[in-house]
Amino acid sequence: MAKQRHLNNAPIREAIIDFRVKLPSEFRVSEFLSLKEQIGDRFPKFKERRLFKGEFKIAPGRPVSTTTEGQGLHGYFFITDDEKKIAQFRIDGFTFSRLKPYTYWEEIFNEAKDLWTLYVEAANPQSVARIAVRYINQLDIPFPITDFSTFLTAPPNIPDSLSCVISGFLTKITTCFPELDIMANVIQALEKSKEANHISLILDIDVYKSQDFSPDSQDMWSFFEQFHELKNRIFFQSITEETARLFE
Repeated sequence: MAKQRHLNNAPIREAIIDFRVKLPSEFRVSEFLSLKEQIGDRFPKFKERRLFKGEFKIAPGRPVSTTTEGQGLHGYFFITDDEKKIAQFRIDGFTFSRLKPYTYWEEIFNEAKDLWTLYVEAANPQSVARIAVRYINQLDIPFPITDFSTFLTAPPNIPDSLSCVISGFLTKITTCFPELDIMANVIQALEKSKEANHISLILDIDVYKSQDFSPDSQDMWSFFEQFHELKNRIFFQSITEETARLFE
């Protein structure tokens, strides 16, 4: 594993702070439109978020049939001019995302807190059911690569008796940290890189807690700090020193 430290070129593709909520039955998603006046200067781009449900049926001797049904308006995206920040105001919760280049945790966390206050004022949620911090890291690794253990501490493995080359992989592990009563999903995957002569290793870390919180609970904010600290531990314990040096 790598020594935990600040990386000047951290490979963070997207940093996410997420709240899942229960809203009053009488709430209407159109009430979020009033936020345009409050945050339209910071988030001038605006998109609707709609849900769709797809089904497919398989019957002997018949071709597969598919249907798609619209589920209606689910919320709105508020986006900055440079499209680096996205605030989602939805009927099931609020999400704030920062796309690369990453800045720093305190800035993202404080902006998410401010926007959450606006969400609460607009939607008056009855409770918060889940909170999370998710960081999607894209590790662009130069060729040649002969062994993924050079870069990952828990690389994909295949039997030694098989003479083959790994051309793709996807793993997901869900872990529980009893001392913190916190869960984490850790996904590792291989993707094509946009950089020539590189491949992209994805390290997706989602740290979360499912518990009923009051929307104005101060405990939530201390949990977010714990999520961030745990996310860092998982990241550096998942990569090698050689990998960390690529992003200093």
